[in-house]
Amino acid sequence: MAVREFSQVSEGESLPSRTIPVTRATLVHYAGASGDRNVIHWDERTAQAVGLPDVIAHGMWTMGAAVQVVTDWVGDAGRIVDYGTRFTKPVVVPHDGGASIEVSGAVRSLDAQTRQVTVELTVTCGKDKVLGRCRAVAQLD
Repeated sequence: MAVREFSQVSEGESLPSRTIPVTRATLVHYAGASGDRNVIHWDERTAQAVGLPDVIAHGMWTMGAAVQVVTDWVGDAGRIVDYGTRFTKPVVVPHDGGASIEVSGAVRSLDAQTRQVTVELTVTCGKDKVLGRCRAVAQLD
């Protein structure tokens, strides 16, 4: 994919939406890669014992999966200069079938002087908004 140019972007522009699946296997792989082996991410009894409905995805996995929409859109992950969010609800991952997050985004602002674009993401799982105030800033040429 080609790197997006600042002149190609307009305020209000929608980014291509994406459905990102997450299974228990995804969580086990992420736990190994991240070192976050908290039991609530793989054992439903423990998750339920602490008041969760079932095993939940790692927040950082959810955050990382969501920003992929922006990195694909700009064409280079190295162009993301700022990214932040608030975790609003957990992504519950049942044993059978797993879950999916839905990610959509739109350009909220452009700064012609710095050639930076701010993208706001909407991230949901089912009817629940799982990330709030999810914004990425990308540096474009």
